[in-house]
Amino acid sequence: MTATYPLGTASPARRPDLVTELVTDEAAFAALGPAWGRLYGRCAAATPFQSHAWLHSWWLSYGRPGRLRLLVVRAGRELVAVAPLMLVHRPLPALVPLGAPISDYTDVLLDDGDNGRAAGALTEALADAARTALVDFREVRPGGAVERVYDRWRGPRRTVRDSPCLELPAVPMDELIARLPSGKSGQRARAQLRRLTALGVRRRVVGAEGVEAALGRLLELHRLQWQGRKVTGEHLRPRFREHLVRAVGEMVRSGNAVVTEFLLDGEVVVVDVTLLSGSLAGGYLYGAHPGLRQRKADVAVMLLEACAEHSGGGQRGTLSLLRGDEPYKRHWRPERVVNRRLLMARQRTAPLLTAALCDAAVRQRGREVLHRWRERGRR
Repeated sequence: MTATYPLGTASPARRPDLVTELVTDEAAFAALGPAWGRLYGRCAAATPFQSHAWLHSWWLSYGRPGRLRLLVVRAGRELVAVAPLMLVHRPLPALVPLGAPISDYTDVLLDDGDNGRAAGALTEALADAARTALVDFREVRPGGAVERVYDRWRGPRRTVRDSPCLELPAVPMDELIARLPSGKSGQRARAQLRRLTALGVRRRVVGAEGVEAALGRLLELHRLQWQGRKVTGEHLRPRFREHLVRAVGEMVRSGNAVVTEFLLDGEVVVVDVTLLSGSLAGGYLYGAHPGLRQRKADVAVMLLEACAEHSGGGQRGTLSLLRGDEPYKRHWRPERVVNRRLLMARQRTAPLLTAALCDAAVRQRGREVLHRWRERGRR
């Protein structure tokens, strides 16, 4: 179902050219693809996780009937704002972005040319749609478009820290090596690149027609590399595979993803998925054959070199290592950028905001205790 409604009692006179819609129908969501793609291209803050291909595919794999809540603002036939949301009831009634938890960033889309009118219309529509639910945006990258909604929110609101992401400048590999803290570190990185060349490792970019088979190889290699160790269980489930094949296949066709295979002795030993937006390149998921350890092939260097090549020679601005601050990522001296959680409530739902803040504080305290325990274990 798609419901069209006015932008408030005084809105029609002030904004006659803007129409806000609440889309709850899956077929209508699918039909938004072309207009969504044009808006995505006009929103510099957008990450690959706000593309229509990613979110619509996510909904097909993870959505629940009756929960879809897409807020759409149109100027004539063009979209100028979109908030891709769903309604959840646990642990609290809330409107949350589509894509969690397998998306590293969530956000809305807002036209960069907006003078504030579309952002205001989206904010009003969001307040109307929230009713008795909290609005809870997790994993918002600093500078996200939803901050323009948050700034206009008239009810109770709070911001808390979320996951850390590590970011590098989107520059060629030589410049990334030059950033290393010592000459010896740079020498080791160059030696590792020479080692890959000596082994005969070569890489090939997979076309859209080969994505499904390549992703099948990726997930099998991913399973092998994590065998006997703690792995993200969702990556091994059929619904994740179906989502990844659907989304990445379409994103490769539109230029928003690159699938790279690395071959050794004619065999595919590593497969990598790099996701792309206008301002960001991010290595999302890879699978590597565990036998590469015996060959002393540095997979991290292999992947970073490929990702740097896809980053547009600085045009994209950021080469993101995405969520998590694992030691192998810190080796490259990335900037630690912490995502934010934006919580917005109406006056009647202020108790939900308080409950969410208490829960976030307890979880943060638990993470800090676990981190200190792990650090002591490394000493």
